[in-house]
Amino acid sequence: MIASSTLQCLFVTLILFLHAVESNKPESDQGSVGACSGVPGIPGSPGRNGLPGRDGLKGDDGMKGAKGDTGPKGSLGQRGSMGPIGIKGEKGELGPQGINWKQCVWKRDDDTDTGLIQECVFKKRHSSTALKVAYAANMRVQCSSGGCCGRWYITFNGAECSGPMTIEGVVYLYSSNDNPLRHREIEGFCENIPSGLIKVAVRVGNCQSYGVSDRYSGWNSVSRIIIEEYPQSHT
Repeated sequence: MIASSTLQCLFVTLILFLHAVESNKPESDQGSVGACSGVPGIPGSPGRNGLPGRDGLKGDDGMKGAKGDTGPKGSLGQRGSMGPIGIKGEKGELGPQGINWKQCVWKRDDDTDTGLIQECVFKKRHSSTALKVAYAANMRVQCSSGGCCGRWYITFNGAECSGPMTIEGVVYLYSSNDNPLRHREIEGFCENIPSGLIKVAVRVGNCQSYGVSDRYSGWNSVSRIIIEEYPQSHT
């Protein structure tokens, strides 16, 4: 059913239209003809979303902010557990410092027949090295009858070398008329000696199966002991 207000609007519009036709001035009241509003139509369906627009231009970088204050130092963390023991490295050789060596020299006539002739204290750096010892001097034996012998040997802290063998030399005399005062030398390497201060000494004594005889060391010349530390041999 059409509302009364709508009917009134249509009636008024019709009268105005007829009046305009009679007066032959339809243009004068054209604005009044459409004075009544029509019935609201049904809302249309929403349109589709448009395509995404293009990205805008990149803006300028902002100003660098001020440096912040350093925070407080954190507390010390717990100590971690001990890692596994590493593999033992290979045995190294003596470094570039050179060979560790020492020389002890003296000049005296020593007529000791049995016992210590001279001692030389040496500081050994490493327990894995060997010591080379050389003793040089005039050495002789003499006896009233044929067949006498003297043995000169080296000791380390009072004991003879056992690695690999002793360092020694012997002088034998067959004729009682000879007095063989000649320069002689004995030398050798000794292994398995600990590091530290080592008392290296030259001593004289009896040969095996021979008794005491008249022995002489260092007659009228210089005697010497030379000690050198070398990498230990594995042969």
